[in-house]
Amino acid sequence: MINMIYVMSDLHGEYEKYKAMLDKIQLRDEDTLFVLGDVIDRGNQGIRILLDMMNRENVRPISGNHEYMASCCFGWLKNGITQENMNNLKDEQVQDLADWMANGAYPTIRELTLLSRDEQDAVFEYVLNFSLYEVVYVNQQKYILVHAGLGNFNPLKELSDYTIDELVWQRPKLEKRLFDDLETFVVCGHTPTPLICGEAKIYHYHQQIFIDCGASFQGGKLGCLCLDTMEEYYID
Repeated sequence: MINMIYVMSDLHGEYEKYKAMLDKIQLRDEDTLFVLGDVIDRGNQGIRILLDMMNRENVRPISGNHEYMASCCFGWLKNGITQENMNNLKDEQVQDLADWMANGAYPTIRELTLLSRDEQDAVFEYVLNFSLYEVVYVNQQKYILVHAGLGNFNPLKELSDYTIDELVWQRPKLEKRLFDDLETFVVCGHTPTPLICGEAKIYHYHQQIFIDCGASFQGGKLGCLCLDTMEEYYID
């Protein structure tokens, strides 16, 4: 039996859609699911999704800008989410928290307060170990899996030389071609496809595949792509 590789992105706390998608693709233990970042924030159950992912050895997380913003606050969050600790934050920490809150952190922080300290620490450690990108080979094709894409793209640039900003923050530029070969593709989320192509669907543009279909927005969907078959799955 073929072991399938799936990709999804930008869950943003939509736990019910996440679980419905797992049922829809009938994810087996021998399959692999890559989640390309932004599991948390905006929606109310991002931590619940993380706790589920942590218990699945075949789910491989990649960091998004929301996980990166959260990780910048983990240092003081580990001391306990209390009013006293928040009152003692340094200016840089206050700015990190302000940036995160401006991007929908409140539901995530609220969920964290409901966990025990051991559970909080386990979540922190899990997120801090998210990779920034992964490379997989399927059907003689090379897929670079990354949250936002490859900012400031240069075909001669090694993946390890891209900055965090280029991998998790920068918006894509729809270049006609990225690589000299036609067997290398970039799969990314971050920018909802309704803003790219006007529809909540997975969008293929030359050597880029955009899979954030706006699950957390009105009219959006959660999209998932099987790299083995190129079959697309959607949860409204």
